[in-house]
Amino acid sequence: MFVDSCTYQSQAKTYTRHLLRESYRENGKVKHRTIANLSKASNEEIEAIKLALKNKHQLEQLGNINQDIDVKQGLAVGAVVTLWQVAQRIGLVKALGSSQEAKQALWQVFARVIEQGSRLSAVRLANSHAACDVLGLDAFHEDDLYQNLDWLAENQQRIEDHLFRSRYGSQKPSLYLYDVTSSYLEGTCNELAAFGYNRDRKRGKMQVVYGMLCDELGIPVSVSAFAGNTIDTKTFGSQVYKVAHRFGGGAITFVGDRGMIKGPQIEQLQAEEDHNFHYITGITKPQIESLLKKGVIQRELFETEVAEVTTDEGLRYVLRHNPIRAVEMKATRDSKYATLEQFVKEQNTYLSEHLRASAAVALRNLKAKWKKLRLPAVDIRMDGVKVDDVKPEDAKSESASSNDVQGTSRTILLSKQQAAWVESSKLDGCYCLKTDLSRETATKEIIHDRYKDLFQVEWAFRTIKTAHLEARPIYVRLATRTRGHLFVLMLGYLLVQELTRCWHSLEMTVEEGLAELKTLCTTQVVVKGKSLLHNIPEPRESVAALLTAARIELPRKLASRGIHVSTRKKLTEERKTA
Repeated sequence: MFVDSCTYQSQAKTYTRHLLRESYRENGKVKHRTIANLSKASNEEIEAIKLALKNKHQLEQLGNINQDIDVKQGLAVGAVVTLWQVAQRIGLVKALGSSQEAKQALWQVFARVIEQGSRLSAVRLANSHAACDVLGLDAFHEDDLYQNLDWLAENQQRIEDHLFRSRYGSQKPSLYLYDVTSSYLEGTCNELAAFGYNRDRKRGKMQVVYGMLCDELGIPVSVSAFAGNTIDTKTFGSQVYKVAHRFGGGAITFVGDRGMIKGPQIEQLQAEEDHNFHYITGITKPQIESLLKKGVIQRELFETEVAEVTTDEGLRYVLRHNPIRAVEMKATRDSKYATLEQFVKEQNTYLSEHLRASAAVALRNLKAKWKKLRLPAVDIRMDGVKVDDVKPEDAKSESASSNDVQGTSRTILLSKQQAAWVESSKLDGCYCLKTDLSRETATKEIIHDRYKDLFQVEWAFRTIKTAHLEARPIYVRLATRTRGHLFVLMLGYLLVQELTRCWHSLEMTVEEGLAELKTLCTTQVVVKGKSLLHNIPEPRESVAALLTAARIELPRKLASRGIHVSTRKKLTEERKTA
């Protein structure tokens, strides 16, 4: 005896019928006989009848089934399973290893990608995601994760080398992209903390500097941390040594911006006699002007098409003019001048409202403002009388001051020195690259394109710092833990890169995709109060599309290890009441 269910459509309507039937044989053929029509019964009643027929030989067990088995909402599983399989695909799981320290490190990377936060928040996140069941983690708390940063810093070189070998094998890259950035720190107790050029524009905050070494495809190979007052060029030597002794092989070309590879850095490359090192870099505007004066290059060569000049020493200069960048530079200069005009307006208002205010002080304030904005030369007049010229060379001297103003003139007038502004705009959108690569090795177009590839490192910094992984602010104190934190960010970016590539056709960011995957939860089967199994339901269409695009094979069941993760730090009473 069995329940025969069938769903069919008729006149744009869907019908489901349930028949209680039995099977019998007649003349050697199997036939079915309908005993009752159960179509009017509810779905729960139909399922109960099916369960009773399925267990008809052990009916005594059905009386206790509700008391013994519970089905509850389980843990979020979609994001963890996806990241786990992607980490296996790119070799990250094998590079880290199979120890508990390796699994904790992997969860730190996953937690950073899923939901950015501190080590404390990573522990709490493990309570809502199936981290322990998927990764095989034992119980841990936030102190374990802080110590795990030390383990990551200690094993960073081994992990980077393993990832490098698994990705390239014997075919090592011939070109490396390198750039640096910085992130501010909370507090002043970090061992790498120092005041320096703050790219985050956080005044009064100490910082740490770190550099990213990437291959020609923009895939990170290694990350290094430096003291916060380290200038860009001082970080370059360690990267040369790293490539020479760990990642090198054959002719290697370094690509860095004009603030990274300068004369001393070129000498460092040339000093490595055992290695065939080359470089591609940019030069500054004063260097371009110097080459123009010497006649090495000509202004007419800066066109929309790439041009090239080769010197007797074998150096090659690749030139180009970007009209879009020229428009942007002009707009920036005009915006700064509008800011200066507004400042003049404010000074005039103050002078008119305060009769005892000094006009000379107002002029000094105006000159300081002009110096800060770095504008070309301007003229300043008081009621039509020229009192001072403000020229770029004045900015080099702190002792230079505006002429004192005599009489009752109280209105400042500002105007551009047109000749200086025209001269300043001649090189708008013009840039020049410098390399020692021969023409046989790389054409001018290839050199230009490889330099433009530096945007991939800048995109990595953007993703790590603000767009997704949120490196800042950094709350750890020890230098080893700072390096471990930055290494977690680099490994997380490897996962983000792979998911970006997989989900490109879906027109969905990685953050949006992971937010969708986090909604896929298990149904937890609890027998006599003990969790035995996580059943994974069929994902809805949007989640299934993400899994398919990322080539994820979702398991139907997940064994429950019964591990409970908890934090040692509890909420204060003030936060509880808030």
